[in-house]
Amino acid sequence: MTPEVSLSHVFSGRSVLITGGLGFIGSNLGRALVKFGARVTVVDALIPEYGGNLRNIAGITAKIKVHRTDVREHAKLARLVPGQDFLFNLAGQTSHMDSMTDPETDLEINCRAQLALLEACRKHNPGVRIVFASTRQIYGKPDYLPVDERHPVRPVDVNGINKAAGEAFHLLYARVHGIRATALRLTNTIGPRMRVKDARQTFVGVWVRQLIEDEPIEVWGGEQKRDFTYVDDAVEAFLLAAAREAAVGEVFNLGGPPPVTLQRLAELMVEVNKGGAFVVRAFPAERKKIDIGDYYADDRKIARLLGWKPRTDLRAALTKTLGYYRKELPHYL
Repeated sequence: MTPEVSLSHVFSGRSVLITGGLGFIGSNLGRALVKFGARVTVVDALIPEYGGNLRNIAGITAKIKVHRTDVREHAKLARLVPGQDFLFNLAGQTSHMDSMTDPETDLEINCRAQLALLEACRKHNPGVRIVFASTRQIYGKPDYLPVDERHPVRPVDVNGINKAAGEAFHLLYARVHGIRATALRLTNTIGPRMRVKDARQTFVGVWVRQLIEDEPIEVWGGEQKRDFTYVDDAVEAFLLAAAREAAVGEVFNLGGPPPVTLQRLAELMVEVNKGGAFVVRAFPAERKKIDIGDYYADDRKIARLLGWKPRTDLRAALTKTLGYYRKELPHYL
């Protein structure tokens, strides 16, 4: 049985709630679940700075329910929990710099709202299966590479601290209350429907926009190594984590193809785009304070327990992403 057939069997006819479901990964996940025949409900506040975009569900709007609700509206969100078989919890504030300038908002979204959502599940739907979108940012500056799940959690910004707390709540509720939760620590996820107007979600989005608009990419530093996960591969990881009992109570790193320096990434993007330019500049002082240096993940645990591995190499991921935005860029500005 192929993974696609197996996953279709798991999700067909089931009720699924996606928080942050109009955002980058959430909307791609919703599309996959619709394809598998799930009854999909998405929750998104559509706050302009956070990446939700109705264009992300173009073509499937008749097949999903959309609730324009903020995860900080705890009572409203609690009313959507009963009756759900699966909850993919992707709502979050993702900007590291915003978390440093407005830490209270980051705390409300990435920490307090997560606890409130878990309490709603405990009280009203304790059998729901939850997959939480965590982040590699919680590790901070790596002690060793590649980073595995046993690496110390040592965030370098407020966002990382609150995401670590949100993850810890999910794992605590799995251990203590029997809530079947899993956390995925995402690395740099790229692909269609990501935010490109600024770097609040990923710097790669800004680079994509600059290439298409024939502006030079600005590379800070350039020697830092990163790994990148194509969004379809990330979606498959979420689906496998929800479908496999072996994932309950576990945390998994996601990785990507072999890591590259940021300068090599810029070179590759120019190659794929068949044109463009980049300039290398010194790291801005305010960014340097929270830069983690090199990072790439050891994803052998998720490969071993769930059979997940990235299918899309970096060149293919960039080709698909640039192709999408050449057609769709006006909808994302």
